[in-house]
Amino acid sequence: MTRTTDTASVRHAKATPRTYGVTMSEALWLMSTRSSRPAHVPDLPGVGGGPDRRLAWLDALRGIGALMVALHHAAPRYLPELSATVLRWFNPGTYGVIVFFLVSGYIIPASLERRGSLRRFWVGRICRLYPLLIVALAATALLARWGPGQLREGLAERDALGVLLAHGTMLQDLLGVPNALNVLWTLSYEMAFYFLVVALFALRQHRRSAPMALGLAALGVAAGGLLPAAALTRGLGGAPVIAATALGAAAALCAVASGRAPWCRAGALLGGGLAAVLVLCNGRIPPWQGLALLSLMFTGTVLYRMERGQLSRAAGTAVAGAVLAACVLSAALHIGTRGDAVTGGATPQAAVRIWAFTVGLALLTFGTAMALRRHRVPRWLAFCGVISYSLYLLHPLVLEVCDLAVPWQQHDTPLLVAAYLALLLPLGMLAHRLVELPGQRLGKVLAGPPGGFPVPRQEQAATPAPARGEAV
Repeated sequence: MTRTTDTASVRHAKATPRTYGVTMSEALWLMSTRSSRPAHVPDLPGVGGGPDRRLAWLDALRGIGALMVALHHAAPRYLPELSATVLRWFNPGTYGVIVFFLVSGYIIPASLERRGSLRRFWVGRICRLYPLLIVALAATALLARWGPGQLREGLAERDALGVLLAHGTMLQDLLGVPNALNVLWTLSYEMAFYFLVVALFALRQHRRSAPMALGLAALGVAAGGLLPAAALTRGLGGAPVIAATALGAAAALCAVASGRAPWCRAGALLGGGLAAVLVLCNGRIPPWQGLALLSLMFTGTVLYRMERGQLSRAAGTAVAGAVLAACVLSAALHIGTRGDAVTGGATPQAAVRIWAFTVGLALLTFGTAMALRRHRVPRWLAFCGVISYSLYLLHPLVLEVCDLAVPWQQHDTPLLVAAYLALLLPLGMLAHRLVELPGQRLGKVLAGPPGGFPVPRQEQAATPAPARGEAV
């Protein structure tokens, strides 16, 4: 597929329904239908043929991310000796999360530019993320009520309505509410990134990816230790903050859903401001680390700009290197006298070392995959990327069930890891087919015709037309 600027192609780009989706929650690219494929990247030699092979390298990255997180949580149970050795230098779970975030940064802004509709973007995100989240939360509650599971620490003491409302916004980790599943904290930062990208889109600043990545990284270095963690919840109380956030997010999405440009702009700015305040002032993890994660997401966007020729290779590489340096410097300056929950470091020195190796390896992995994107990737790894959201959300539940039958081991037992994966992978495939895909089909129906806050004509002309048969 090549770029085109002629008028007929612009009309085609406007009139043809389109599909988008890539986050750790998106799982469509290797399915046989073309309707699940984004169209903003040329065909690449990879898995399959035609449009199905274009983004296989990103599927492979998502597969790596999902498997690393799933194995990270299983390793202390079944590979305790290996886990203890690895965790002295590298955190596989954080590595998988950062790889996911880089993939999201690469694709999410490109989706808005290609589709040109905030309403359709949010409908697609909601219908891709929420169905499986609801299933996972329901299964968690059932296991805690009638099965072997237990609610996470601090959750049982909370008001049930507040917990449900906070998880309903997906911002619970920024609202002082314990995550019902240990992996859900990342969805809060994913959602914050969506709000920020949408706000930039509304302000016509969505191409300023490099300043955003560098600015967030610099802010983490300069003020990451000064910004208060969970300040709003401590100062105002949990219930008011949750209620205000839920109302603000609902108002932002309703304004975007109106389809009227002024309302879309106002809703986008409201959502972006809400996300910025929560990340800066009310996160569970330290503010420097929240800013570092967002800067890494925007680094993914910078690499997309570089791949599309909107940014030089030297500039893109320099931005990635500067963000990595800033992330490490932030950790060295602001971790202070305590360990770090995200990396697992028991001491500040260990936390800085683990964080540096983990972030650096995640960026190196993404850069290597990007450099090799024209080569074939293993089908099995790309398929794990297709079902990565199901693997990510459901593996903690599988481990809870396994704990009922298999005690934590004193020595490495690889056969138990194989048995765990033999349970998880079919469950992920089933959840993808029965929960994710129906939700995505519903999103296509609800999205309706294009509308909302349109992309300027010259930007539409610069965006490749969709593949035949592509849908919303």
